[in-house]
Amino acid sequence: MANISQPMPIDPTVTLAEISDFADVVTDYAVELRDQILAPRPRKTAPMFSTSEIAELCGLSRQQVLHMAKSSDGVLPEGQTVGRGRTFTLAEARNWVQQVSDIYQTPLVAGPSDFEGKIIITSQLKGGSAKTTTTMCLAQGLSLRGRKVLVVDLDPQASLSELCGLYAEKEVFADDSVLPFIYNQNVEGGLEAKVQSTYWDGLDVIPAHTELVGAEYHLPAMQMKVPGFKFWQVLRDGLQPLRKKYDYIILDTSPSLSYLNLNALMAADAMVMPMVPENLDFFSSLSFWRLFSDVAKSFMRFEADKKYDFVSVLLTRVNYGPTSAAPVVRTWAQGAYRHWLAPFEVPASSVMSSGALAFTTVFDISSSHSQAKSLQRVRQPLVDYCRWVDDMFVKQWRPAQ
Repeated sequence: MANISQPMPIDPTVTLAEISDFADVVTDYAVELRDQILAPRPRKTAPMFSTSEIAELCGLSRQQVLHMAKSSDGVLPEGQTVGRGRTFTLAEARNWVQQVSDIYQTPLVAGPSDFEGKIIITSQLKGGSAKTTTTMCLAQGLSLRGRKVLVVDLDPQASLSELCGLYAEKEVFADDSVLPFIYNQNVEGGLEAKVQSTYWDGLDVIPAHTELVGAEYHLPAMQMKVPGFKFWQVLRDGLQPLRKKYDYIILDTSPSLSYLNLNALMAADAMVMPMVPENLDFFSSLSFWRLFSDVAKSFMRFEADKKYDFVSVLLTRVNYGPTSAAPVVRTWAQGAYRHWLAPFEVPASSVMSSGALAFTTVFDISSSHSQAKSLQRVRQPLVDYCRWVDDMFVKQWRPAQ
């Protein structure tokens, strides 16, 4: 009987040098994939808006929009004529909202004032919770209400930066992030010097970089080295001047309780926690509060007056199938979070995971897109949620009658 040669056994051990070599290979591979996904136009573009969409944003009828566009003598953007209707750019759509809708507009639209915007953090310990996508959708949805929004990417993976249209690995450097300010609070220009515009009108970004992990070594070292150094206040102090320039500053964090994320938590006025209604995600969300509480005890005496305007747990990627755990976990969430649980939930969508919609959100999709109707069931609860969040702060912003 012929001998059958056996395959050489594979050595499963991995050295640090091999990991370094592997990292180089997969980095190149990721660059190639991004180039393929984003080709032939790597830059994102905002969608166009139909007459009906302008009407919906402004609380008007389609006929009213058409009439006002023709008779406003240039006060309102007229858009471009397409067949019987008109199309409008994002900037024109926001202009309509600011001028015509009954949505309360902050003094930022009119000019300088004593007004200060609000800081919102999206936070979650578990990856895959749609946290970054929720951050971007929240920013886009609020901008469609006429707000000026800044997003700050604090996750070294820089996913939010890429959703903002930046090619993170090629266009963003460590000096473009919050890191220089973390290292030196007297850096020229402060955090304002790090702000970049995006493809989306009314939305700016301070991007992230992999070297943000350096903050996890610098902040505790300064706490040990400098008497009275309050490591948890650095980001809050840096963002304070930007409150004068934005209605909302939204902080996207990594799925951890890092020193930088603690800074974000202490800077924020409100907290949004996206949560997929699955067993592990639910218990991970509960762990977040215990960890946050345990860590915060070390400096809580210095923050006796700290409070959040609200904490909101938003169910995302909800599977309504017959075998889904969502009904059970929703009940658990209601029992645990009570009024913290948002009255909206975002359904799961296989459409958004398709390659054709890579690096996009439901707000990026034009109404003329073939999948637009399918995505409306995902978009609408996000629109409703943005209105709910905005209304919470309008109560504070609106002058007393």
